[in-house]
Amino acid sequence: MRRLLVIVSMLFCCWAAVAQQSTEPASPTTQPAASAPATAQATVNSPQTAPNPAAKQQPTFWVPDPDERWWFPQGNWIYGFAQFDIAPPHNEPDPNLCAANSGDFGGVNASCNAFARYLIWGQVTVRPFGKTALRRLKLFWNPTFVFGNNVPQYKYTWSMDGIGWERQWGADVYLGRRFDLRLTQQFLFERFSSRPLGPGYLGPNGPWGRFFTVGVRKYFGNPKVIDEGAQ
Repeated sequence: MRRLLVIVSMLFCCWAAVAQQSTEPASPTTQPAASAPATAQATVNSPQTAPNPAAKQQPTFWVPDPDERWWFPQGNWIYGFAQFDIAPPHNEPDPNLCAANSGDFGGVNASCNAFARYLIWGQVTVRPFGKTALRRLKLFWNPTFVFGNNVPQYKYTWSMDGIGWERQWGADVYLGRRFDLRLTQQFLFERFSSRPLGPGYLGPNGPWGRFFTVGVRKYFGNPKVIDEGAQ
């Protein structure tokens, strides 16, 4: 009887050992099964990150044409800059209203004292259309306002008396490859005051007179050009 119990005990131990060996490799085989859904989930999620590089390749602020509106395109239908300048004494901007020897006609009290101390100028650009080839069209306006009360060699002040202003306006058409076709109209200098400027007055022509030009502008370098997306 004891021999039978010993044999049964040995058989049970052998069976337990075999059963343990058979279950130990099963655990690593279940790990890939558990990681399979994670891999599948990763593959499903991977396309969501794929568009990021494409989004970074957008060269300009342009909204895709199908999503754009006809009038005043989103984000860049109006833009520009404004600038304020101060000229130190003996470096006054000359709007060409008074002769350089205006001081000979009165000295400090010369009537023609339209030499500037301050300039306020800038540019405003408007893009009216957002669809079709019309989106290449821009309209621009360049005003310059002149202030001061100075007579060369005789009087230098920090006065901000208004002298006048000049302006340009025109149209700009984007041609592609960072080229623009520009049509520019320049107007005569217009004074703020109607008081007589005496014998030193040169007339209203200003520094450039009145003109109209047709030109081509080429952009280069690293800064972005807002219109280069109009292909």
